[in-house]
Amino acid sequence: MRALIPLAALAAALHAAAALPQAYPAKPVRVIVPFPPGGSADAASRSMSEKLSGIWGQPVVLEHKPGAGTTIAAAYVASSPPDGYTILFCGAISHAASANLYRNLSYDAVKSFAALGTISLSPFILVVNPNTKARSVRELVELARARPGELNYASSGNGASPHLAAEMFARAAGIRMVHIPFKGMAPALAALVSGEVDLTFADVAVMPQVRSGRLRALAVTTAKPSPLVPGVPTLGEAGVAGVDIPSVAGFIAPAGTPREIVTLVNASMGKALASADLRERLIGLGFEPYESTPEAFGAFLAAEVRRYAQVIRDAGIRVD
Repeated sequence: MRALIPLAALAAALHAAAALPQAYPAKPVRVIVPFPPGGSADAASRSMSEKLSGIWGQPVVLEHKPGAGTTIAAAYVASSPPDGYTILFCGAISHAASANLYRNLSYDAVKSFAALGTISLSPFILVVNPNTKARSVRELVELARARPGELNYASSGNGASPHLAAEMFARAAGIRMVHIPFKGMAPALAALVSGEVDLTFADVAVMPQVRSGRLRALAVTTAKPSPLVPGVPTLGEAGVAGVDIPSVAGFIAPAGTPREIVTLVNASMGKALASADLRERLIGLGFEPYESTPEAFGAFLAAEVRRYAQVIRDAGIRVD
């Protein structure tokens, strides 16, 4: 997934997009965001939408439909006309996890959608309270093995990305920890800073607290070091092999969206990501700009659905 679109492929996509009749987009395009306003998903989707609006000369309007682990928004988009005017902002982990956590969904997480392209790729960061007697991942694993079931970790809720990341880490490291779910990442981080819990897996937004010394960063969850978190090793480099948990975000549309529209949107997203101002804005928000083909993003989403099915089943995770 990390390979950027080859220049020849991008040129072909732009050529194909140019051949599309100018009817699209002939009216405002809606981007459905499955999270509340004000968070990281809102910032990333809004940044891309504003650039697309400038490229297309049409409003690209965000509409938030949070709830039920992103399934409300996903169901809405899946049942929308496949005409390119209703697009879903898709966080790959949330989309894949919800497909395996919620029963009787009206859509299939893979078959009901057409991937359009990606916006960003970011790591999760393993952070601990500075009073925790571990200054490295190896020391944390040794501590957990010496005190099985005593270390606890916070998450933003059952089945949320930090919960899944922690379970994957624990299994790879061969340790057992206690899960303490909170109603959102803000209270989870507050509990970590106060010492109520020992660790969590957070996104890059946690870095100000790391820089201030209120938290200690031990590792990132991606296979390669992240330029967003300089000097922090990967879990593999820190001694826990086989853990690669990228947080990938992008756009998807209802299945059956014409190939010409998929190609045009993907090429437009590539053009937007090539602009210095959008790249700087995403990096400033804690996102690594990341471009892919529709095929690559679609294959990645399908693989994530399969992977988190196994994680959820092995960990016995359920939602209320």
